[in-house]
Amino acid sequence: MTTGASSFWKSGAVPMLEPEIVNGIIGAASDIAIVVDDTAQIKSVIIGQNSDSFGNLDHWEGRPVIEFLADDSIGKFQKAFARHQDGTAPANAIEMNHEDGATFKFPVRYTFHGFGPDNTLLMLGRDLKPIAETQQQLVQAQIALEQGYEARREFDSRYRVMLAKTHEAVVFVNLQDGRISDCSNQAAAYLGVKREAAEGASFAQLLSDRSSAELMESLMNASLAETGGQVEVKADRTDKVLTVEPSVFRASGQRILHCLLTQSGDVAPVSDAETSQALALVRGASDAIVFADTNGGILSANDSFLDLVAAAHSGDVRGKNLNEYLLRGQIDLGVLLENANRTGHMRIYATKLTNELGARLSVEISVTKLNDVSTPVLAFVIRDVSRVEGVRGAGGIAASDDSSKRNVIELVGSASLKDIVAETTDVVEKMCIETAVTLTKNNRVAAAEMLGLSRQSLYVKLRKFGLLSKE
Repeated sequence: MTTGASSFWKSGAVPMLEPEIVNGIIGAASDIAIVVDDTAQIKSVIIGQNSDSFGNLDHWEGRPVIEFLADDSIGKFQKAFARHQDGTAPANAIEMNHEDGATFKFPVRYTFHGFGPDNTLLMLGRDLKPIAETQQQLVQAQIALEQGYEARREFDSRYRVMLAKTHEAVVFVNLQDGRISDCSNQAAAYLGVKREAAEGASFAQLLSDRSSAELMESLMNASLAETGGQVEVKADRTDKVLTVEPSVFRASGQRILHCLLTQSGDVAPVSDAETSQALALVRGASDAIVFADTNGGILSANDSFLDLVAAAHSGDVRGKNLNEYLLRGQIDLGVLLENANRTGHMRIYATKLTNELGARLSVEISVTKLNDVSTPVLAFVIRDVSRVEGVRGAGGIAASDDSSKRNVIELVGSASLKDIVAETTDVVEKMCIETAVTLTKNNRVAAAEMLGLSRQSLYVKLRKFGLLSKE
């Protein structure tokens, strides 16, 4: 379509323009304009009126264009300049990246225009830096969004695994409509439905004794109680009597009830009298009683144990490990823990106890593993037998050893005294070695330390009595 304006330009009526006017027109029509001669040298650089990001580029004049182009843009310019030299300047704009110094880089979209008799090239450019910055912001926003989605998926996976594996019966109920938003497998079993079927169902419809409005009101009132209120309900499908302990929290602008369900009769209640009697027994027992974790760390102890180890307060022993008070340390404790964890208890284990003053006392220890609590606890009963040993030593051979005494006496006359002593010594030595190996679960190093022997001596005796290959 031809207009009158285009006829005006073709008629030759355009007056000669002053250089300042030409520069102003070019500066207004582009962000940057470069005049290049036929040798690809920059003759002039014109910066747009509103383009402040380029700075002063007067030092470009008189130097080749490729000195200020990035490596990926040099080939583009050379192809476009060659076409201009052939008289077929590219009609489409070309994007090129400029470099001027180590950090000053900017992208520009150029159009190529030839003018004048000496085949001069005019490159009119648009600054692409704002577009590049916008694109970079979009990329960063996309990355942040993906990271947020990934964190959400990870959180959701942890939440799902927790609900599937927990042994507690937990139900999340939307306070506005009374429907179950999620629940654990144990809660679904209490209610007599599958977990997938429980989601979205009305909580009140799974119960038989309350309407939805009454149930929500009761749960809300219980959640506001200062001491943690409870509501007793009955499951419709399983006829189980359940105790609901609700608490309210807000998520995504909605109030959610976190309901912890427990079945009545799951745990037999312990009367106050029984509890008081058990506490009185532990505190006033003549034998030392120590409660420790599964690694031997002392949790609590009665006054009798404090007397044995000469400790002034329970805080002096709490937090320490029981092996600090045993003569053979971790060896004794390892035998006790091994038997307690394997069979649940160990009746009698004889060793020595060292107190804070360095004195040693002969003791007999029994241990029981308590599994009926939330965290397994070991109960040690320690009895001081030092006085009993003194009585046994003063009274001679105990009654239980009478048979052994008679057997030894019967040998008199049938063998020499040296042979009788050697034979009985070997029997006692073999019994002691077998006992040590059994107590330490065939740990030869621990058995040698328990018997006060070197490992080499223990192996010699094991080989002597044919115990080396015994498991």
